[in-house]
Amino acid sequence: MRIDHVHQYTEHHRFYTFRDFSLSVLDFKVISQIYQPMVGAVAAGLYQLLYHQVPESRTGYSQLEPQRKLFLSLGLEMNDTGRRKLADEASKLEAVGLLQSSRLHIPGSEDVLYEYELLQPLSPSEFFLNQHLTLFLRDKIGKYAVIALREQFYSPEPDELAEAELGKENISLRFDELFRLNAHVIDGELEQALTEVAPARQAAMPAIPAAASAGIRYGEIIMRFPRNSANRQFVERLRSDEDKLAMVNYVAYKYELNAADMSRLLDEDGIFSSSGSLMFDELQQKASQMYRQDRKREEERRVAASRSGYAPGQGEAAGQDAPEEHGVTEEFHLPVPEQLSGRCDIPQYNMLMRNEPYTRFLQRFFPGAVPEWIDRLFERIDLSYKLPGAVINVLIHYVIGTNESQRVTKTFIEAVVSNMLVKQIDTYEKAVVYVREQGRIELRKKQEAETGSAGPAPARTYGGARGNGNRGSRKPAIPIVEKRTTGQKLSQEELEEIRRLAKELDGQG
Repeated sequence: MRIDHVHQYTEHHRFYTFRDFSLSVLDFKVISQIYQPMVGAVAAGLYQLLYHQVPESRTGYSQLEPQRKLFLSLGLEMNDTGRRKLADEASKLEAVGLLQSSRLHIPGSEDVLYEYELLQPLSPSEFFLNQHLTLFLRDKIGKYAVIALREQFYSPEPDELAEAELGKENISLRFDELFRLNAHVIDGELEQALTEVAPARQAAMPAIPAAASAGIRYGEIIMRFPRNSANRQFVERLRSDEDKLAMVNYVAYKYELNAADMSRLLDEDGIFSSSGSLMFDELQQKASQMYRQDRKREEERRVAASRSGYAPGQGEAAGQDAPEEHGVTEEFHLPVPEQLSGRCDIPQYNMLMRNEPYTRFLQRFFPGAVPEWIDRLFERIDLSYKLPGAVINVLIHYVIGTNESQRVTKTFIEAVVSNMLVKQIDTYEKAVVYVREQGRIELRKKQEAETGSAGPAPARTYGGARGNGNRGSRKPAIPIVEKRTTGQKLSQEELEEIRRLAKELDGQG
């Protein structure tokens, strides 16, 4: 718990608890025998005290109450020492993954609320698979105690079954084999009622793997979203709308934003229509602005770090490959550029080019940050010209991947984009065919220039022929004096005669 000053966290501030689970007998045993040796008895008591703020038979929120209740229940003095003690105990629970604390500011008021969101303890099997928690427990109670503790949570298999090699056959019935639903009748009233009484805050569900997704769950967004926001009712609908949530995750993945960033963007004006529809273009525009601001701040930090002589390590963004979404057949494979040779083979490179957002694909061609003018140019191509992401990646391959400096200019890139728009290049396959065709044209021009097979360029004329009555000559035909050489040398007498004539003419002049 990050508290700058003890007066920000007092017994007068109000708090509430949220949990979306219920503890079993096994969970209580895990808390008392595994977590308590790590965090201490006071922190374990605080966890159970917060847990019982919500009735045992329910999940959700507790009532708003002053934190004086926590001080009195834990036997802490209501002074600076007690406040610091309570904050430290909460920090221990946060460190081991049992608690998340938040400070809530009410708009138009100086009142501050504290939210304690309880997290379910790990099961014994999950806990002992977590290496850093297991090592921390070993440091607290010893190696042999950890081994004995793990054996207490697991009932071994009977010896008769363990020694025999048995064949296992699944004979369980599925739901649809035993029961039938009347799916032809749609009960709209029931769906509406269930939606109205559904809790605004949902349990954190496992992330559904999706292509080009940041993996942000609905619970992570709504947990950080302001309660008094005008857009909250629209954000709450994301719980049952997987398509819109997938769009939000795509934008987050494309511009490298986290759940807190997306919560701020969804709170902006103009992100939702009056009917609650998600305005995808506006969301992309604002996400792009935030992406540029983050890049600018990162560049400023990098410059300041280089001036101070400290160079922090950079994360390997190249290792974060996008999940596969669309396959690429061999007939549409493009060669791997020299910049990426050795880092991936041809099928892997084409899968990245087909499925990865252009922002991440563009970063692979630069060892550091992408130049700002290139970033802005491709941003305009994406947002203004509406080229699909796969087509933009093929454009990046054609312009930057060929490693020809004369192509990396604003004029050339915009000319290629204009040509693509005119020819309606809107799919990955069309873009590959277009790039190959341009390559053949450039190769043919290069060969003609080297062999001279194209012939001399025709002389420019400024008017029609004399006999052409339809079009008169704009300029008179001026005779050109041709240089003629006979190949014979003049004799000494002829040279003297020429000099004499020249002197006479000069004298007459």
